Amino acid sequence: MKSIQKRSGRSVGVLVIIISCILLSTGSCTRVPDIPLKELEKKYDIKQTDFVSVDGMDVHFRDEGPKSDSVPMVLLHGTGSSLFTWNEWTRTLKDKHRIIRLDLPGFGLTGPHPTDDYTLEIYINFMHSFLEKLKVKKCILVGNSLGGEITWQYALTYPEQVQKMILIGAAGYPIKSRNVPLPYIIMRLPVLREIFEKSTTPDVIRQSLEYLYADPNKVTDSLVTLYFDMTCRDGNREALTERMESIGEDGPWTQLPTIKTPTLLLWGAKDQLIPLEYGQRFDKDLPNSALVVIPNAGHMPMEETPVESVKPVREFIEKTHVYQ
Repeated sequence: MKSIQKRSGRSVGVLVIIISCILLSTGSCTRVPDIPLKELEKKYDIKQTDFVSVDGMDVHFRDEGPKSDSVPMVLLHGTGSSLFTWNEWTRTLKDKHRIIRLDLPGFGLTGPHPTDDYTLEIYINFMHSFLEKLKVKKCILVGNSLGGEITWQYALTYPEQVQKMILIGAAGYPIKSRNVPLPYIIMRLPVLREIFEKSTTPDVIRQSLEYLYADPNKVTDSLVTLYFDMTCRDGNREALTERMESIGEDGPWTQLPTIKTPTLLLWGAKDQLIPLEYGQRFDKDLPNSALVVIPNAGHMPMEETPVESVKPVREFIEKTHVYQ
């Protein structure tokens, strides 16, 4: 992202004109209103018990499986996603394992953070408060994309609390500009931010998901509707553009070799957003890791290939020996 920021003013100006023309020509400038939280709660049968108060927010979460499991799995979604991304994995794993999943601040039904701050430091502090609220002293922390970056930074900050971790298409290294999709660029340009915040149509959501999936045919109408609804929840689009301001911040990735936590790296072979080369880099830098590649998956294998991708997860969480 830094290379994008360093482009000359003339190049950025040309890009703004081009993207503006695309938005206008495709009709993407039609104002799409926010969806009230109460409307979404009714549509998705959300109960009051599905929320917990943390750091001034009503955090949407699920706590499923045997409560006797003292080391639960805690699942963290990526940018623009929600706890629903883990539906299939949860159905498979909750027979033997306690599964906790949540909508991170700025996303899903949790909605915006009261400070409008979406830096990694804020997310780490939030997760610590959330786990304290649920009285979770030790867990298996799992994260996709942004959730993956939160996961390894949390393990770096609170190593005693993370028994194992699973990183799926995890962020954290500086990303080459060629891997940044067009919507991410739009949200970094002040001229177009307001247009994006109010003009996110189902077609925009579909195009984003098709980019993230290896097989665009798996992007169903119901999936698009779910992502559209979560994106248009009151305040989420503004929160998303605020989050984009923090992407590319210089993180502590040079400290990865100090993380001793046993780690499963799960990567889609056809991940365009954070390609496999980054998974290989994590595997090289983390001293206690193993990399499993899912051949026919993109950036979110837990959604796109849930049956195939959950197998190494179950094996990893149930084995007692540590990678060497």
